[in-house]
Amino acid sequence: MMSVEVSGLFGLIVLVLNVMAIVKTIQSPATTMAKVVWIVVILLLPVLGLILWFLLGPRG
Repeated sequence: MMSVEVSGLFGLIVLVLNVMAIVKTIQSPATTMAKVVWIVVILLLPVLGLILWFLLGPRG
């Protein structure tokens, strides 16, 4: 039962962080194409995409 709660909490945290990353990407001064690419990466690879976005994503 505990593993379900922990994985559910982890999933919720990843979801919230992904939404924040997408919002910050949309608000960034990057080109539209760069924004689209980052959003697709974040959506297709939730954890890895979030890490990559944090390290390499658009700043602004």
